[in-house]
Formats: sequence, C-alpha cells, structure tokens
Amino acid sequence: ATPFTPTGGASSEEALYGWIVSDFGLNDAIESGLVKTPRVVVRDDATPDAKTYRSKLYHIYMDPEVHDNLNRKALETESLPDLVANAYVLLGWDWLEAKKLWAATQPVPPVMITVANRTETAARVAYAMQTKRFLPPPLHDLGDPQRTLHIDSKVLKEAEEREEPLTVNGSPIAPEEVTPKLTREQKEAQLREQVNTVGQSGKAGAQLQHVISVGMLSEGWDAKTVTHIMGLRAFSSQLLCEQVVGRGLRRTSYDVDPASGMFEPEYVNIFGVPFTFLPHEGGDGPPPPPPTPKTRVEAVPEKSQFEITFPNVVRVEHVVRERLVLDVATLRPLTLNASQTVTVAELAGMLEGKPNLASLSQIELERLAGQLRLQQIIFKTAANVYDQLRPSWKGSKEFLVAQVIPLVEQFINSDVVQFAPPLFNSDPLRRRLLLTLQMDKVVQHVCTAIETQNSETVEPIFDDTRPIRSTEDMRPWYTGRPCEYAKRSHINFCVYDSTWEASEAFELDHNPHVAAWVKNDHLGFEVNYIYRGVRKKYRPDFLVRLADGKMLVLEVKGQPTEEATVKRQALEEWVLAVNLQGGFGQWCSGVSYRPKDVAGIIDKVSTAQSP
Repeated sequence: ATPFTPTGGASSEEALYGWIVSDFGLNDAIESGLVKTPRVVVRDDATPDAKTYRSKLYHIYMDPEVHDNLNRKALETESLPDLVANAYVLLGWDWLEAKKLWAATQPVPPVMITVANRTETAARVAYAMQTKRFLPPPLHDLGDPQRTLHIDSKVLKEAEEREEPLTVNGSPIAPEEVTPKLTREQKEAQLREQVNTVGQSGKAGAQLQHVISVGMLSEGWDAKTVTHIMGLRAFSSQLLCEQVVGRGLRRTSYDVDPASGMFEPEYVNIFGVPFTFLPHEGGDGPPPPPPTPKTRVEAVPEKSQFEITFPNVVRVEHVVRERLVLDVATLRPLTLNASQTVTVAELAGMLEGKPNLASLSQIELERLAGQLRLQQIIFKTAANVYDQLRPSWKGSKEFLVAQVIPLVEQFINSDVVQFAPPLFNSDPLRRRLLLTLQMDKVVQHVCTAIETQNSETVEPIFDDTRPIRSTEDMRPWYTGRPCEYAKRSHINFCVYDSTWEASEAFELDHNPHVAAWVKNDHLGFEVNYIYRGVRKKYRPDFLVRLADGKMLVLEVKGQPTEEATVKRQALEEWVLAVNLQGGFGQWCSGVSYRPKDVAGIIDKVSTAQSP
C-alpha cells in the first residue's frame, strides 16, 4: 500500500510520500504475532534422511523414492509413495483435530493446501483423496470431493475442450444461470472466485477444506483459515518457501489476550516445505578452486551409422487369466518396518529463523490406531488391488472383486507379512497401524504375486508422445567427469563412472561382434520396477547393437543385492515384452559381474539362436 500524508484535504500528487523503506521482514512479523507462527517437522520416530539427518517430512520431495516417483508422467490412478501417504495421514489427523475444535466457534472449516510439482501429481493426490485410497475411515472427511478444490491449468483446459461449465469433482462452481459457452477466461475467473473466498462465510469458497494446486496460487491470497500445508515439490530457495508458507500465515483473529496483553497465538503446521532462513554465505578462508574443464557430450552427424534406436516403454502390463491364484507358500516375505513410518512428529515454531525447541507440539496417531479395524484394512487393501488389476482384467468385474477380497485376507493373515521390530508382531494395534500406513507395499506385493503367477503374456505400453527414442534425440550436455572418445558410438565421448566401465567401453569399441554401442547417459532409456512397494527407474549402463542385428542391454554390476535382483527381473520382463510385441528386432540382456567378462557375454549372445 502507498500511504498518503494526512493533510486533511483532498489527495494530491504532492501528498504522497516520496518513498517508503521498511525493514520489518517476515521474521519480525512472526515474532511479533502479526501473522501465524509456522511450525515445521524437526524430528519424528522414523529413520531420518541419511544425508541431513533431518526428518523426511521436512522436505518430502527430496526423498529419492518420492522424487523419482513424482517427477514423471503418471496416471491419476497410480498410488502415491508411502512417505507421501504417511504424511497425509499424519497431517490429516492433526487437521481433523483442528476441525473438531473449530466446530464450536467457527462457521467454516480449517483448510489444508497442497502445493504439487506438476499436474500429474496434483491429479494423483486429488484422485487418492476422492477415492480415500490411503485415508483410514476417521479421515474420510478430508477426502470429501464437494469440499476439495483441484486447481491447475490442465483442469481449465479440459473444461474448455468439453465446452461445459467448470466443475470441481462433479459439482458446478458457476451459478446456475451461467451457460456452457463460457470462455476459458470466464471459467478461470469463477475458479479463482472460489479460491479467493476460501474461509469466507456465505461466499463460494466458504466450505472448502482442501485446495490442491500446482502453479495457480502464485499471487496474493487472502485466505485466513489455512492451518495445514503439504509441499510436494522442490524448494530451491527460501523465497519460494516463504511464498508458499505465506499462503497460511494470515491470522483469523487479532483479539488481544487480556491476561498477557498480546495476540492469541495461531499456528500453521507444515510438511514438506523446508522453511528456514539461509545463513550468510562468505567468511574467511582460501578462495575456492577453479572449476574443472568441461567436455561437451553430443551426437555427431559424421557417425550417424552408429545411431541406436530403442522403444520408449513406460510400463509392462500383464494379461491376467480369469481365475486368480495366490500361492502364499511360495511368496517372499514382506517386512513392514516401523522405522520407515512416521507415527509421531514434533513441530516447533520458527523464531529468529530457527526452530524454537522450547515450544514443541506433537502429532501422534495412537488414538487413530484404536479406531482401525482389521476387516476395514482388508477391504481397503482389496479395493486398491482391484484398482491395479482392473485395467488388464478380461473377465467380469464382479468376479474379480469376489476373488480379490479372500486373497488379500489370506495374505494379510499369513506369515508372509512380517513386522519390524519383532515386538509389533504380537501387538495387534501396532500391526493394524503399520498395515494402514504402508498399505501400498502390501498392495504391490499382492499384485506382483498374482500377475506373475497368472499372466498369459506381457505387453509393453509405449509413451504416447515419443514411442521410439534414439541417440539422435540426446541434447548436448557438459561434464567434468573422465571421458574418452568412442569410435563405434553415435555419441562422441563415453563418460566413465568407474575404471571398470572404462575397460568395458574399450572392449565394446574393439570387439568384432559389436556393430555399435552407446553409454546410457542422458539417453532416456529406463526400465520401471517396483522395490518394496516403491516405483523406481532402472537405467542399464550400455546399449549394444551386435553385428548379427541383435540388441544387447548390458549392465555393469558388482556384488548382487536384493534390489539388483529385482532390477534384473524387471529388465528380463521388459525384453520379453518387447520381443513378443515384435517390430524392434531381437533384444536380450546381460550382466557383467566382474571386469573382462563382457567379451564372453557378447560371444554367448552372438552364438545363441533366435527363438
């Protein structure tokens, strides 16, 4: 605001102050109580981040499994990572407690806002909330579609293409007299009207309690009822953190406490937004070393004869037989580890840019666990398994439901499901809580067993925008890592991650059975797999075209591990699906477990007869 000089007369240009300089920043506003006090997670009862030793809820998006999962194209029906689901249950439980306290005095509910990294993530959150996929029954109210606002550019575009009034989960947000011929600008204005009146009694957004956004809350927002914030994106600067946290800092009341003469404290609880103040950079010490020289890595036209193309497969689907069978006796154990699940989180207010540990508040799920019933968990798990199997199911949907429920019940009650620490195995309350918070692991374990044992064939599903990729598509990039010129590669240099890789690259450049090869670096060749309930991406080390036309996917691997075995199985399934599809030649895979064994792998593949 630009203040005027109080002259008492009519305003004039001369009555304006020449300039206003204010050094009353956000930290001062928090300390003085002019805004709410943001509370971030400082610790919890799960295993902390291995690098920073902070709670994983402090910056959820930077957890490697969450980052890879959310930073990709995905259908809205795909489940969210366990840590994200766990965070929503924990923050949702605290939101429910706040709603109960507000019910006696406030005509509007408290509001949670989710700030997502991309439209696909926002759609997955909205779908998961609407279907209550991971929400236990006491928290179903948080997923009420009539009180949830999913707002991003894709929502507006789809409504415009349908030439119908913009709706929020099936409910029109425009007045009844508005015709379906509204322009996109008008629809956007209506949507913003709901956003701008969140928490205002009698207005369009009065009863909203969850706003899911991607990039449409960047301007000023006057909502005063925001009590909880979930950040599911990267926060590369404190300015961005302050902008997001600022959406929840407006107070609901400025009443003064007669006893203290100060404002009553108000708080906003924050998950996933690393809100702090960066220390000043600088100080004494030697100057930093000069940057290492960079090498430009790119595809060169004069070596186009070595170009390698490959199918861009986003997932491999199983075609399931009509009858499902789950042989529990042959399944590998599934361990649900309490250290990977947050059941208690402590939040501290931010003062002088640091958490004030003298005023901790706690969110814990012990009372929620008491409201969970095993049969409810079984039905919720079965519903998620049904959602996973339904797209590839060929028979009756009703018959599928009738088979899934007893299989899930058999699995949950079996010895295959183990709990860590062992104390949890004898505690039904904690068992039910872990089953609820790590439900996606159970779902994926069951789905994998059913699909593997009952699939007639596997089919590759290609990226609809780029079904085929090539070394020609790689954009030039720069590296300071060791690299050498590659003779039989379309890419000018091979960048080494180890001396072992350097020796393998030398063999590929000189082996008589190799027609062309490329290091899988910045190419986009990925194989999706699931490990312990989490979707991940596997990037094998080399793609090799042999002289006989076969394609070899080569991995350089040290000691075999459990996850490496899962990757290997996913790659074999990828090769099988691509070969069955046809049209891409014959593909095969190999793993180098020790230096100098690549020549033997190539000889074996070259002499093997095609099926």
